[in-house]
Amino acid sequence: MGMSEFYGHAEESDSIATLHRALELGVNFFDTADMYGPFTNEKLLGRAIADRRDQVVVATKFGNVRGEDGAFLGVRGDRAYVRAACEASLQRLGVDHIDLYYQHRVDKRVPIEETVGAMGELVAEGKVRYLGLSEASPETLRRAHVVHPISALQTEFSLWSRDPEEQLLPTVRELGIGFVAYSPLGRGFLSGRFRSPADLPEGDFRRARYPRFQEENFERNLELVKRLEQLAVEKDVTSGQLAIAWVMHQGADIVPIPGTKRVRYLEENVAAATIALTPDELRRIGEAIPRGATAGARYADMSTVDA
Repeated sequence: MGMSEFYGHAEESDSIATLHRALELGVNFFDTADMYGPFTNEKLLGRAIADRRDQVVVATKFGNVRGEDGAFLGVRGDRAYVRAACEASLQRLGVDHIDLYYQHRVDKRVPIEETVGAMGELVAEGKVRYLGLSEASPETLRRAHVVHPISALQTEFSLWSRDPEEQLLPTVRELGIGFVAYSPLGRGFLSGRFRSPADLPEGDFRRARYPRFQEENFERNLELVKRLEQLAVEKDVTSGQLAIAWVMHQGADIVPIPGTKRVRYLEENVAAATIALTPDELRRIGEAIPRGATAGARYADMSTVDA
């Protein structure tokens, strides 16, 4: 996402170099969406993997509708839109199939059975291999899974977004669905790189759109990061690496997808996969940033989340 929008400027050459380096390091699961850019991130990924498609598991999403001018136009999950969105994504990516196709946000006006039914047709036609939902509730997930097997649920999960522990993780494990944790670094906050809102680049959506980055919340959340940093020093790793390692230790069925547009941060993130945490270390990390400790909502408008 950050390679095309929301987190400040990015050079395409740097982005493609980062994607290629990721493949060299053994990262093969690339997550995009039609809304990123809008529409340009899929094209970027398509250019990056054009000569190495067989090395990549491509995941993309539909449902957050945007105009060519970038305007946000709501959420759609009706059958006609599902099919049209898939065809457009295939074209932008330059591929003949999508490995994992997500509904990005649940359209509360359309029965999930209609949406997933249409997605299932795409599987039958060979245009999609596996289906996923993003930010869906346990009830929606159960209903969807009856229509067609859901392979992955993608939801924000990190030390400062631990709500999935309560109902979502038990549900996906009961149903045998994988869990994809987006923003495992808390939109970069847990890396410790930001000490004040002014550290965010100009044009960065986090400055104005995310409550956890606003002045009062920022200061309270920074105290949580400082606790994490103390534990990271003891482990001789970075706070960001410790945050990713914590997510990975929550279960083998959890795949974190940290985003970055620079090779040096990519390499730091990937190294987190080699960090082993003891039960005592996991306890101390969990106590340092307990569930519900983060100040502020995840989004300014949480109505788009199917809670």
